[in-house]
Formats: sequence, structure tokens, C-alpha cells
Amino acid sequence: MPNYKRYYENNYYIFITVVTYKRNMILIKNIEKLRESFKKAKNKYQFEIFGMVVLPDHFHMILKPEIANEYSKIIGSIKSNFTKTIDNESMDNNISISRIKRREKGVWQRRFYEHTIKNEEELYGYLDYIHYNPVKHGCVKNVRDWEFSSFHKFVRQEWYDINWGCFEDMKNINNLGDFIYDNVY
Repeated sequence: MPNYKRYYENNYYIFITVVTYKRNMILIKNIEKLRESFKKAKNKYQFEIFGMVVLPDHFHMILKPEIANEYSKIIGSIKSNFTKTIDNESMDNNISISRIKRREKGVWQRRFYEHTIKNEEELYGYLDYIHYNPVKHGCVKNVRDWEFSSFHKFVRQEWYDINWGCFEDMKNINNLGDFIYDNVY
């Protein structure tokens, strides 16, 4: 596998996806521990979370770190803090020797996905993608029904209508995957 170099540039938002090991469904049932992990990371690093959604086995967020090259450390801090707080039943105990040697606990995938957002169109496209994700994954039928999302914050700020993501929006929303693909690859 080739070495992957992350792109660090100040004053940009970063779209990030973090997935649990083997897509273990542990995040929602441990949501308070995940929230506490974010708080601990915020105490150590300076960053803004512009938008976010947490699903049972992954989360997406749009992050703006004060110091660009710290976003990997921010994610590492969140993952580490969360791992320290959950019980053994939430971990996958069937992990490889390679993971054991690296002191991994079977909670998170090793890597995370990131994309530096370069313009307003991308920012809003990723924000829509984040907020529609619970519907895409079959967690709810309406975006407004998922509580583990920044969607309602944006409704209060009048960026979204409370019914955004309903049937009338389906054509535009179904194109979100194309938007993400076109802007990443």
C-alpha cells in the first residue's frame, strides 16, 4: 500500500469520516462517552465543528482546526479517549496480532477519510451529505427525525427548512453521492 500524505492548509474546513472496526454498531449506544471524548479533544486542541452526524458505526463531520496540521491529532484524541471509556463488550475481541502489537483495541478502523473543502459549494454539498446520511443508511425516514446530527442547529439558524430531505427533495438529495464523488476523485 502506498504511503498516504494528508493535505494540511490553514483556514480550510475538512470533511472527515471515522468508522468503527468492522463497522461495529457501538457509537449511538455509547453516545455520551463519544460526546465526552469530543469535549476532551476540545480541551486539548482548538477546532470548530461546523456540522456533524453520528450513526451507529461511523461519524461524519466538517471540522476547522485552528492549526491545520493538528486535525489528525484531533481525530486521534477523540478515538483514544472514546476507546478508554467503553467496556469490553463493545470492543471486537477478535483482532489480529498486528493490531495487538499496535496496542489497538478493536474499536476503530486505523485510518480515517478526510477531504479539504476548497469552496462554498463543496462546503454546502458536504453539509447536505452529512445531514442526509441517516436517511441514506435507513436509520430514519426523515432527516429531521435523527437526533444525533447538527441538522436542527441549522434549522434554528434558518439554513434548512425543518422538512428538508422530504420526498420533494429526493432528486437533489440522490445526486449528493455524485457530488461527493465528483469533488473527491
